[in-house]
Amino acid sequence: MSRLALRLKARAARPDIAFGHTFQPPPYGGSNQFLLALRGELERRGYRVGENLIARSTRACLLNSYVFDEEALRELRHPGCRVVHRVDGPLSEYRGFDDGTDHYIAEVNAELADATVVQSRYSLDANEERGFAFVNPVVIPNAVDPRVFRPAPARSALGRRVRLISTSWSDNPNKGAETYRWLEQRLDWDRFEWTFVGRSPVSFEQIRTLPPVGSEELAGILREHDVYVTASRHEPCSNALLEALACGLPAVYRASGGNAELVGEGGVPFTEDDELPGAVERLVDEYGHRRDAIAVASLSEVTDRYLAAMGLDPWP
Repeated sequence: MSRLALRLKARAARPDIAFGHTFQPPPYGGSNQFLLALRGELERRGYRVGENLIARSTRACLLNSYVFDEEALRELRHPGCRVVHRVDGPLSEYRGFDDGTDHYIAEVNAELADATVVQSRYSLDANEERGFAFVNPVVIPNAVDPRVFRPAPARSALGRRVRLISTSWSDNPNKGAETYRWLEQRLDWDRFEWTFVGRSPVSFEQIRTLPPVGSEELAGILREHDVYVTASRHEPCSNALLEALACGLPAVYRASGGNAELVGEGGVPFTEDDELPGAVERLVDEYGHRRDAIAVASLSEVTDRYLAAMGLDPWP
């Protein structure tokens, strides 16, 4: 689309808040899932929201990491539009290779951002350790749509085979699929059953595998299970983990990245694979306590904090 067409489209839409992000229908990655929820909450509050469009009426622009049209932003931004840059990473740690994206994010942040939202304390500290300093950073976690990801109406005690579940949109090896296969070979299948939803770089023999599904269907599947298991490494703020917690599932989680910040007392950590069976057993023993301790940031609270970073009122 030409710059003139962009300006005309922005003028017609007149968004109050512009998202530097191209939204995708679910199922898709966690960043997209969170931004869909945030957009919906902003619209329910009465804000006009645009996608990759900045008009003269636009008061704030939220850039998502590195996936936005940098040239369009430079063309359309104006002094009355506060730019907030949402970052995570370090991506080189999460991806397992360095293609320069972390450096690019830091450069764009220094040039364009008025403020920065970092998704976890882990992410902020890990970036600073690598020499990446962001403009006016504030830590705000992701959140999920409570109309979709919510606990089951009635919570039953564990009196049957314990139902484990893991989910992942990405087949990145750091998501933990090899660890799931390792545990699969050691799990007592008379006491447990296990479902994996999403994409995996390895195949499973005993774990029931389902393809990626939309949010409503995924939430329903999560509520049919008891315990969420995640072996992801170096993940700043796992939306998949938040979705499970919001559905009332305590988590067995790898003590890596920002996982512990999300779970708190609502789960049991492990570090090495050989600690995982014991962590599962401990969570089963402490199930009621861990489930009752789940406390995730609400979408309303997170939206308030994003609006504060944008310099806007909670309600227009």
